[in-house]
Amino acid sequence: MTGTVLAVCVVHADVPLGRRAVVDSGIDKRPVDGPVDVHELGIGGDHCRDTKFHGGLDQAVYVYDEDEARYWADELGAPVPPGRFGENLRTSGVPVTDVVIGSRWRVGTVTLEATIARRPCGTFARWMGESGWVRRFTARGDVGAYFRVLEPGIFAAGDAVTVESIPDHGVTVRMLFEGKDAAALQTLLDEPGLAPKVYRDAAAALKSSRKP
Repeated sequence: MTGTVLAVCVVHADVPLGRRAVVDSGIDKRPVDGPVDVHELGIGGDHCRDTKFHGGLDQAVYVYDEDEARYWADELGAPVPPGRFGENLRTSGVPVTDVVIGSRWRVGTVTLEATIARRPCGTFARWMGESGWVRRFTARGDVGAYFRVLEPGIFAAGDAVTVESIPDHGVTVRMLFEGKDAAALQTLLDEPGLAPKVYRDAAAALKSSRKP
């Protein structure tokens, strides 16, 4: 299975979040030309301001699908260009939210591994400026996926996305995000070698699913 990188996006400018914010945000990302260096914490030229909730080894690269961006462009009546949702990669041709957790992608000379879902937050809502944005984005469910970097290297817009391996457990980023299937969540907890934040999110979702 192969897809295509339509754009590689990095921070254009930090976005002020107001007096009550602890830090500003790096959500304003724009496409860049040519190859970029990719390391364990993300893409050269990019950064994350709120490191308590964003970024890190397990959330090094955020990917969003072009078909879903087109859906939102129609829904919002405005373009959703690459980077508008704070993504690092805008792709086509491969499942993103429906990627199986632990799947490995080869992009340029970089090996990525799917980890967890993007969870919409207040920063995203303020950036979009749309009424009920967190609720709407959550209800749609196509939230995109984070990846960790297993093998650093370089990639660029136009590179192929080659799915090199898909784990047999079959649990997708969407299933983890929705947190409704207790058996799937337990499967993740029993699966060795996944990213630490996968186990964190699966454990939290399983605990929540068992509340009366």
